[in-house]
Amino acid sequence: MKTLKKILSGGQTGVDQAALQAAIDMGLEHGGWCPPGRMCETGIIPDHFNLKETPEERDLSALEIPRSQRTIWNVRDADGLLILKGLKAQRDQGTELSLEKAKEFRRPYLSIISEMSNIKQIRNWIEENQIEILNVAGWSEVNSPGIYNSVYEILINVLRKTN
Repeated sequence: MKTLKKILSGGQTGVDQAALQAAIDMGLEHGGWCPPGRMCETGIIPDHFNLKETPEERDLSALEIPRSQRTIWNVRDADGLLILKGLKAQRDQGTELSLEKAKEFRRPYLSIISEMSNIKQIRNWIEENQIEILNVAGWSEVNSPGIYNSVYEILINVLRKTN
């Protein structure tokens, strides 16, 4: 059985930064692609996140979607995609693009509400799909206040059991 080795994410506030911080705190490799200039919706992505800048902000295949190049490259470089969402239904172009690209690249994906009751389901999905490199995506803190803390706690608990 393969073991989860690395978490990739794009560095935005909320889900992305929570996933990267959880990986760091649990001694797991982390990385991924971020927009040029390490920009996020609140300014600059903190330096302690091991991210590489994409050459462009938007991919030619998704010019209408902000930060689309890093979104696509993170899905491409992972074995699977975990999307964590808040309780309120909302539309997010970046998250929808991640899901579309996971299907296109034939990556397993799980799109789920970020609740503690879903820890076992997430853990089982990672194990069943033998994911070594996991792309974690989802809503920003700006669009879903409190999602950072929720996702961080969930992933710490998931990682305790998968490593």
